[in-house]
Amino acid sequence: MRSQLCRISFSFPRTQMNEAWKEQRFAAAGVIILITLLAYLPALQGGFIWDDDSHVTGCQVLRTVHGLVRIWSEPGAVQQYYPLVHTTFWAEYHLWGLNPFGYHLVNVLLQALNAVLLWLVLERLRVRGAWLAAVIFAIHPVEVESVAWITELKNLLSTAFYLSALLAYGQFNPWDAEETEQPRRWGQYGLALGLFVCALLSKTVTCTLPAAILLLIWWKRGRFGRRDVWPLVPFFLVGAGFGLTTAWIEKRFAGAEGTEWAYTFADRLLIAGRALWFYAAKLVWPGNLMFIYPHWKIDIGQWWQWLFPLGAVVLAAAFWAGRARIGRGPVVTMLFFAGTLGPALGFVNVFPMRYSFVADHFQYLASMGAIAAVSAGVMAVARHQRMRIIAGTAIVVVLSALTWERGLVYRDVETLWRDTLTKNPDCWMAHNNLGILLAARGELQAARGEYHEALRLKPDFYDPHNNLGNLLRKEGETEKAVAEYRQALRIEPRYVLARYNMAIALNDLGRVEEAMAQYRLAVEMKPDYADAHYNLGITLGKQGRFAEACKEFAQAVRYQPESAKAQYNWGFALAKQGDFDGAIPHFRAALRLNPDFAAAHYGLGVALLQRGQRVDAIRELQRALELEPTSPKARGTHDAARQGA
Repeated sequence: MRSQLCRISFSFPRTQMNEAWKEQRFAAAGVIILITLLAYLPALQGGFIWDDDSHVTGCQVLRTVHGLVRIWSEPGAVQQYYPLVHTTFWAEYHLWGLNPFGYHLVNVLLQALNAVLLWLVLERLRVRGAWLAAVIFAIHPVEVESVAWITELKNLLSTAFYLSALLAYGQFNPWDAEETEQPRRWGQYGLALGLFVCALLSKTVTCTLPAAILLLIWWKRGRFGRRDVWPLVPFFLVGAGFGLTTAWIEKRFAGAEGTEWAYTFADRLLIAGRALWFYAAKLVWPGNLMFIYPHWKIDIGQWWQWLFPLGAVVLAAAFWAGRARIGRGPVVTMLFFAGTLGPALGFVNVFPMRYSFVADHFQYLASMGAIAAVSAGVMAVARHQRMRIIAGTAIVVVLSALTWERGLVYRDVETLWRDTLTKNPDCWMAHNNLGILLAARGELQAARGEYHEALRLKPDFYDPHNNLGNLLRKEGETEKAVAEYRQALRIEPRYVLARYNMAIALNDLGRVEEAMAQYRLAVEMKPDYADAHYNLGITLGKQGRFAEACKEFAQAVRYQPESAKAQYNWGFALAKQGDFDGAIPHFRAALRLNPDFAAAHYGLGVALLQRGQRVDAIRELQRALELEPTSPKARGTHDAARQGA
C-alpha cells in the first residue's frame, strides 16, 4: 500500500513538471523568434535590391499558372533551377504583388524558424549551450545578407528543409550510442529523404547533408558501420545528381564559364584555403562586412598564399591527432564547416566568382557548426550560471546591435551600392550598377562617370559598354551608341542584352535589315527573350511581312503571357492579312489584360464590323473614342458604322 501511495504521489508532480517543461520550451522558442524579429526590424522595412528583379519584380513566370509550370518543367525559365524557391515567390506574388514587406517578412520568419530548428537539433545532439547557439545564429551579422536580401530566400528555405530532414533522420537512426540497436522507424526515413529532396529543390548546397549525418554519428559514437552507411546511399546519389545538374545550369544559363573562371586546380586550392580562414574570421569578428568583397589576386608563385590551405590542413591534422585528449568535437566542427562550404570554395564554377570569391550568404548553412562550437565553449568557460547569463546577454546585445546596423544597409539599392563602394572602392560591379541607378534617375553625367570608372578598373567588363550605349541613345547619339554595343559584343559575343539594344539603335537609324539580324541572333541565343521576339515582330510588320510577324508575336505571348501589346499586335498582324476571325480572340485577350487599351478596342471594333456584328462593333469603337477622343481613325470608323446601321 505504501509503495502504491508513493507511486501515486510521485506521478502527479511529474505530470505537472512535464507541463511546465513544455511551457518553458515554448517560451524559449518564443524568445528566439522575438529576438530575431527585433534584430531584423530594419530589414523588414527594406526594398528590392540587386538580382531581385530577375527573381521577383521582373520575373514574368511568376505572373501566370503557365509560368508555374515552366518553373518546374523548364530549366532556364528562371535564373537558377530551384523550383521550390520560385514556387514560393510565385505564391508570394499572388498574395501581395510587388510589396517588398511581404517578401521580407517571410525571410525573417524563416530565419526565426531555422534558429528554432537548429536549437532542436543541437538539443537532440546534447550540445551544451544549444539555445544560445540558436540565438547567435539567428542574429549574427553575417546572416543579414541571407535574410535581408529577398533573392536569398533559397538559403533560408533550403536550410529549413535541411534541418527538418536532419531531425527526421535522427528519429530513424539515433546518433547516441545507447540507441543504435533500437528498431528503425522507416516512416521517419522516408520523411527525411523527402525533406532532403525539398532542400535540394531549394538550393543544392544542401547536398552535403548525408556526409554531415555520418560525421555526427562518428562524433557521438566514435565509429559508424554498414548499418549506418547503406541507408544514406540514396541520399548521396540524389545529392550528387542535383549537384551536377546545378553545375551544368550555372554554366549553361548563368554563364559561369570562360576566361574569368579559367583557374587551375592549384589556383582553386589557394582560393579555398583563403576562403576558409576568411569565413571563420568573419564569424569570430564580424567587422567591415560588405555586399561584394575585393577580388583576391591569386598567384601560385607567391609563397605566403600557400599558408592559407596549409594552415587549414595543419589545424585539421592537429585536431585529429588530439581527439583522444580534447575530444572529437573540434575536428567534427572543422570538417562540417569545410565540407558544407565545399560547393562555395571555388572548386565548382559559380557566377559570383566573376567579381568575388567570397560572400556572406555562402556560409549561411556552414556557420551553424562553428557557432554551436563557440557557444558550447562559452558555456564551458563560464562555469557559474550567473557568468553564463552575463556572457550570453552581452553576446546577444552586441550581435543584435550589429545586425540592426547591417540591416539598414539593405534599405534600398543605392544605399547598398554606396556602402559597398565606401568599403571596396575598386568594386567595378558596384560602380556599374550604381551607374544604372543614376541613369534611371536622369543623372546621366554621374552615371557616365560610374561607367567609366568601372571600365578603368576592369577594361574587359562588357556591361558598362552596353550601359554607355543606352545613355548615348537617350542623348540622341545613336551612332556612338551602336559603337558601344559593338564593343560590348567584341568582349562577350554571347551578351544577348547588347544585341537587343543594338537592334533597337539600328532600327532608329533606319538600318532595318541589320536590326532584324541582331534580333534573330538574340532570340537564337535566348529563345525565351519575349521582348526581342516582340520587337522583331513589330519590325517585320512595318515591312509588311505580317505572316512572319505573327510567328514572333506568338513566341512573345508564349514567354510573356501577360503582354497585352503582344496580343494586340498579333491580332493586328492577322487582321492585316484579312484573318479577322483569327484576330478577334487576340484583341479580346489584350483587353482582358488591359481593359483600357484603346487600340485594342478599335481593332476589335473593326474586326467585328468586318464580320457583320455591327452593334458589338459600335460598342467597341465607342469605347475606343472614350479612351482617345482625338483619334481620327476611331471617330471616322465609328461614325461610318453608325451611319451604316
